[in-house]
Amino acid sequence: MEELWQSAHLAGGNLAYVEDLFESYLTNPNSVPEKWRDFFDKLPAQNPDSQNADVSHAVIRDQFRALAKRRPSVGGTGGADYQTTTEHERKQVRVINLITAYRLLGHQKASLDPLALQPRPHVVDLDLAYHGLTEADKDTVFQAGTLRFGVETMTLGELIRGLEFTYCDTVGTEYMHVSNTEERRWIQQRLESVRSHPVFGKEKQVHLLERLTAAEGLEKYLSSRYPGTKRFGLEGGEALIPLVDEIIQRAGSYNVKEIVIGMAHRGRLNVLVNTLGKNPKSLFDEFEGKHSVATDDGSGDVKYHQGFSSNVMTPGGEVHLALAFNPSHLEIVSPVVVGSVRARQTRRDDRKGDSVMPVIMHGDAAFAGQGVVMETFQMSQTRGYGVGGTVHIVINNQVGFTTSKREDARSTEYCTDIAKMVQAPIFHVNGDDPEAVLFVTQVAVDYRNTFKKDVVIDLVCYRRRGHNEADEPAATQPIMYQKIRSLETTRTLYAQKLLEDGVIAEDEAKSMESDYRDRLDAGSHVVSSLVLEPNKSLFVDWTPFLGHKWTAKAKTNIAMKALQRLGKRIDQLPEGFTAQRQVSKILEDRQKMTQGASPMNWGYAEVMAYATLLHEGHAIRLTGQDVGRGTFSHRHAVLHNQQDGSSYVPLQNISVDQPLFEIYDSYLSEEAVLAFEYGYSTTNPNPLVIWEAQFGDFANGAQVVIDQFITSGEHKWGRLCGLTMLLPHGYEGQGPEHSSARLERFLQLAAQHNIQVCVPSTPAQVFHMLRRQVKRPLRKPLICMSPKSLLRHREAISTLEELSEGQFQTVIGEADNSIEPKKASRLIMCSGKVYYDLLEKRRADERTDVVLVRIEQLYPFPEDDLTEVFMQYKNLKSIVWCQEEPMNQGAWYSSQHHMRSVIAQTHDKIYLTYAGREASASPAAGYAQVHAEEQQRLVNTAFDG
Repeated sequence: MEELWQSAHLAGGNLAYVEDLFESYLTNPNSVPEKWRDFFDKLPAQNPDSQNADVSHAVIRDQFRALAKRRPSVGGTGGADYQTTTEHERKQVRVINLITAYRLLGHQKASLDPLALQPRPHVVDLDLAYHGLTEADKDTVFQAGTLRFGVETMTLGELIRGLEFTYCDTVGTEYMHVSNTEERRWIQQRLESVRSHPVFGKEKQVHLLERLTAAEGLEKYLSSRYPGTKRFGLEGGEALIPLVDEIIQRAGSYNVKEIVIGMAHRGRLNVLVNTLGKNPKSLFDEFEGKHSVATDDGSGDVKYHQGFSSNVMTPGGEVHLALAFNPSHLEIVSPVVVGSVRARQTRRDDRKGDSVMPVIMHGDAAFAGQGVVMETFQMSQTRGYGVGGTVHIVINNQVGFTTSKREDARSTEYCTDIAKMVQAPIFHVNGDDPEAVLFVTQVAVDYRNTFKKDVVIDLVCYRRRGHNEADEPAATQPIMYQKIRSLETTRTLYAQKLLEDGVIAEDEAKSMESDYRDRLDAGSHVVSSLVLEPNKSLFVDWTPFLGHKWTAKAKTNIAMKALQRLGKRIDQLPEGFTAQRQVSKILEDRQKMTQGASPMNWGYAEVMAYATLLHEGHAIRLTGQDVGRGTFSHRHAVLHNQQDGSSYVPLQNISVDQPLFEIYDSYLSEEAVLAFEYGYSTTNPNPLVIWEAQFGDFANGAQVVIDQFITSGEHKWGRLCGLTMLLPHGYEGQGPEHSSARLERFLQLAAQHNIQVCVPSTPAQVFHMLRRQVKRPLRKPLICMSPKSLLRHREAISTLEELSEGQFQTVIGEADNSIEPKKASRLIMCSGKVYYDLLEKRRADERTDVVLVRIEQLYPFPEDDLTEVFMQYKNLKSIVWCQEEPMNQGAWYSSQHHMRSVIAQTHDKIYLTYAGREASASPAAGYAQVHAEEQQRLVNTAFDG
């Protein structure tokens, strides 16, 4: 805009010139210079039915619109121009119906496939006869209705030609499923005003060719230098590179400052080099197997999983680009990207999504087939997970691995149909028409910026090679690859077009190729907009969290006065707020706990952990399917007024200048929500980020996130993560599905100090554990086997002194001072709820020779702390590990070698024995009586077995 404002026409204050330009734009956008059209396209959307819409540039827009309303109609309305008979009026209605049919179904007739192999079905709704019209009517003049063709009347023939070019050429748009009238009209204006084919100037066309040359050039270079090596190349989909380039530049013109990109394999190396500016030499080193990992002891990952970040210059200034790391589970990166974007927006205090934008690239088969895509769309407009819209790009190769038949790949017409669930507009575009690709990209970015919603670009292209470069694709798609082998590349076709149009000369096109190849040979950066010395003012410094051992200490206690002051503060309700009866009782009980009049329970200690962290300046984000109340009604962090249904969050009202406390009941998802929180926590190390499963076994639905990100991300990619997972776990006779959080899986995945696995058994322990997660200079995922019945167990209590003076104990030794160490002959180790069953048994039997030791952190296993406890008991004759879980589950198989190591140091003649359920294919019994019998048996075995 600044460039336009300083132009010679405007320097003299010639507003009339601008008005004339805008009037021309309203009639025919292609009639104004490209820079002015680009500016007018970006003007804020305004409801056509509103005369007083509050928009930016209001004075200028009002003048423009007033002028537009005064423009003379085209074609006139006199009787000489069209008939006014009743029959004509009936046909006029049919014409309007025909227009609607093109808007609704024109995409089914569009020429979208560069291979032209899939026959397009005949669309009856677009036939003249279907609407009661004939060929003879084509010369008749009709009202254009709501068509944005810039004229009020047209012959039927002209109207159809315009509709065909707009909706049935190389762009096919689906938007009539969008219920919002303003959005539909906005899309109609953008498409119909230029017939979906705007006129681009020479500068833009040459830039398009240069980007296509880069895309094709890198693939050719890698193919010749590293033949047969896997790279999941972009051949056939080269238009992706100018597409992503335009997204970045256009988003930058809207003052977007960060773009987080997610994509799987196809074209990733091309995007790394030609979009993000990765040095080609670094890529060549990876092809040649040279070692390069982010951590000293990391495993690394293959080159087409690697992430990257850089800064590029745009019309709106510097934009930071971040390409997310990605495992082979294709679509799981989608919610990770959105979570990272949300964290960046929070850091910038961007509540609308103006400054940070997600761009996610998908394969067509994965987009249709992977359920996490649906989950990610579902979160797009929710309070807890919205980011102001995502631009989705489907790199539609028309084949998934070897599955190309639609009846095998999906049940929907398009792979993008899943996006209709959130009413996202979908722009299908032929990848061999680069200018059409550029156009839909501009419209998509503008839509996202205007309406803050998701939008989809379906880039219909093809895969010139197999699934990877070692495959022979003709083995499964012979017809497709006969056609592909005879097809000119997208770059060649577009270069020929520009040559024919006189835009460039042949030597210019050839020099583009040679110049690019020369830069690759030299190992030079090939992105001209790359900022070599980026602005680091908003970069997150992770160095304070590097190089620490898991034994690093942290001060988690807090002064008694501060505890009591915060306790009083979070128990205060706004005037006139009526809490539900049972909730009022909980708040009254908490007041007594604050005063020290009664011991504290689990819910109080947990809430106090959050309150003290907020008091000390640490933000908190807590999500899950029932976290406001807590699945077992213990938390009540969100209170609901019984009079008007309004809610109040005490933890958001500790002080005026407190950090952010976010708490959201999530929608019914585990995979996408957990991946979102992982992305959030890997982007911002400072807040306490927690995901709580409604029941611990719900983590089963997010296992891919746990396997491929949470437990391995640091060692594959050097990505630190401080995410906390609260997984309710404990055998309460509730059957197989709600007993076990599958502790054994986490312990099996634990290695190289990658995660922490804790089983706290007291309120004080959970208080210090949560505070330690933020206070310790360490960012490792914390897996907490949190309790159910212990939330209200009469023995599972703590005192204020334990909060103000204590710390998290990885091992809790014998708590009963009456048990004399020298008389102890049997030691039982355990974790979690079973401790209280063992305690009850010992008291009932009046046993003074049995010591109970709780291991509160199972990984990293606290051998030193356990050794210190064992050294107190010199006369032991037997040592037992007791667990509620079956033998093949729980901690037994994964942790017994750690326990034996300690025993070898302290009581080398004693053999460790097991007390617990027998091995089982199911996590727990489904019958209460069977459960009770098993529980009694394992407790008895622990004492006497």
